[in-house]
Amino acid sequence: MKHTLPDGLQLYYELHGKPDASQAIVFLNGLSQSTAAWAGLVHALSKKYKLVLIDLLFQGQSDAAPEHRSFEGHAADVADLLQALNLPETIVAGISYGGAVAQRFLVNYPELAQAGALLSTFPYKDAYFDAIGYSWEAALKTGGYPLMLDVMLPTVLGRSYFLNPIITIENLKNAKANQSPTPENILMLTQATKESGNYLEKLKKIEVPVLVVQGEEDPLCTVEMGKAMYQALPNAELEILPNVGHTLNLECIPDLIQLLDTFAAKVRQAKTV
Repeated sequence: MKHTLPDGLQLYYELHGKPDASQAIVFLNGLSQSTAAWAGLVHALSKKYKLVLIDLLFQGQSDAAPEHRSFEGHAADVADLLQALNLPETIVAGISYGGAVAQRFLVNYPELAQAGALLSTFPYKDAYFDAIGYSWEAALKTGGYPLMLDVMLPTVLGRSYFLNPIITIENLKNAKANQSPTPENILMLTQATKESGNYLEKLKKIEVPVLVVQGEEDPLCTVEMGKAMYQALPNAELEILPNVGHTLNLECIPDLIQLLDTFAAKVRQAKTV
């Protein structure tokens, strides 16, 4: 489905799960992901929840804007959609790039979410993070998305995944290549990351419960970043997953389903007390 934003651009989204569910979970993608990235979670979570999967502008089937969107701009787009959908109690869950958008959403639109889940994401950047981003961009400009993927995978999949892959690296590359975003769109998306600063002080404003999940083997969005978010957030819980890298919605789908389901139950119970 498509939602028309105030500037006329269209945001692609999907609705899954129970139409009359008392809780909704909204999923925001990583940098080069689309709504398809959540396929492994949809079946199980659809039994209890209303699910909203969103392609941010420049992702998947959403439009490309004439200029890049900041994380705050993406959050405003999500807010415009959620206001139109009139959802029940809502948990906004974002991974990596989508997690950065979710942080801004929770700060700027507290009335639209009753909880948040920040998955493999970053509240600030360090020199190593920037170096990884530079290598991705250089690969993209040199050899397009296929070369970027070659460079990207060792920094977004844990070492344990390479030693025991759920999907072979070759099949994963082929699947990603078939749904690859254009280099122009990826470059537009990365601009938001380049411009973002330290967001830890702003996170202190978030009063709703937040689940923070980091992979122990994630070199990009590190355990230290997860701990920093956990310490800044007034009402948070932290889960560090062993033998897992950055791409939680591929590497540890059963664990992620259980974590989100348990967290949603806690949010629901807290509302009834």
